Amino acid sequence: MPPLADRMRPRTLEDYVGQEHLVGPGAILRQSIESGRLPSMILWGPPGVGKTTLAGIIANRLDRPFHTLSAINSGVKDVRETIEKAKSQRFFSAPNPVLFIDEIHRFSKSQQDSLLGAVEKGIVTLIGATTENPSFEVIPALLSRCQVYVLKPLGKDELLALINKALAEDEVLKEKDIKLVEYEALLRFSGGDARKLFNALELVANLSESEKPLEITDELVTKVIQQNLALYDKQGEMHYDIISAFIKSIRGSDPQAAVYWLARMVEGGEDIEFIARRMIIAAAEDIGLANPNALLMATTCLQAIRTVGMPEARIILSEAAIYLATSPKSNSAYAAIKQAQDTVRKTGNLPVPLHLRNAPTKLMKELGYGKDYGYSHNYEGNFNPQEYLPEDLSDSRFYEPGKNAPEDRIRQWLRQRWKGKYGY
Repeated sequence: MPPLADRMRPRTLEDYVGQEHLVGPGAILRQSIESGRLPSMILWGPPGVGKTTLAGIIANRLDRPFHTLSAINSGVKDVRETIEKAKSQRFFSAPNPVLFIDEIHRFSKSQQDSLLGAVEKGIVTLIGATTENPSFEVIPALLSRCQVYVLKPLGKDELLALINKALAEDEVLKEKDIKLVEYEALLRFSGGDARKLFNALELVANLSESEKPLEITDELVTKVIQQNLALYDKQGEMHYDIISAFIKSIRGSDPQAAVYWLARMVEGGEDIEFIARRMIIAAAEDIGLANPNALLMATTCLQAIRTVGMPEARIILSEAAIYLATSPKSNSAYAAIKQAQDTVRKTGNLPVPLHLRNAPTKLMKELGYGKDYGYSHNYEGNFNPQEYLPEDLSDSRFYEPGKNAPEDRIRQWLRQRWKGKYGY
């Protein structure tokens, strides 16, 4: 028997609950669907608000072939095979097949690049679902070819409607003697997520016995849900929720929370190397030059747990997590490479200044390659203030030292050497 969330999944727009601003009468997406002129789109919203369901309804309503990929377990090869399959389904003036990609924000740049041609040529109509801001997670070339629709968390009335509908219409629940006395706890635990709401309702409903009625109260719901919160699905959504909470606790300098979420993962059987790898990323992205030793600590942690293994590896993970959480924070290195990449995408392949070019041949030397390059170690302080950027980017500043003691020293060091260049 499928879970309640799957049994209650709507099949038509008329049964779809929520997102009236998009699919209500006269709304923008509703008009596109009814006209049959469907753009490629990104559905951006929190978990459990109906992104996957809406994509399926759209394809069904327009009677289009529907292909689905999950960014968690699909690679470039899967994308290309699906696009080839979609090509074979196009006949004469038949509408484009719909390609739905769940969690598109988890696709790498190369995976997203592999979609571009098919979207551009109209081979498929792309519907991507994401819980992350697509401006940061979807490559600009793909994002520019898609409409972005923002889905909102479900409100109280919408969640109540789902509960009552499930109790009245679900093939299993309608046969049980269940009375909804209180609902605040169900709504609180769902957090606007229909999937969590149905999961909670099903957990409580499983207590029902045919010979006596079950009264759903806030006290009962709280007791049942708290007993099941420790369950950890390392292959499912909670896998990402908990690692997210762990990293955000480190970023937020809260060692208590970091160790708690670490314990949740360890108790749930999470891959300890996965945890360590994520700490390496956090050390570089969130601590960076405010404490460069954090990256050494995180890297050593990965090596150490490979040597020791569980259960002792949990102690090493704990030490590293506490160290990272209590380290000063700076994302200056992350911001610098992001800004530099954005500049490269906008400006393209600017020429390398002649004095910085390698000159391995006589002809290259005659052409001026490497001429006038000042070898830094021949200058006082091992520093020569020559131009190191392409001419069009002279004075461009990508690295901005963070506001912390180590990077304050870096800022002073740069200011003494560059004396006003780059704005220092």
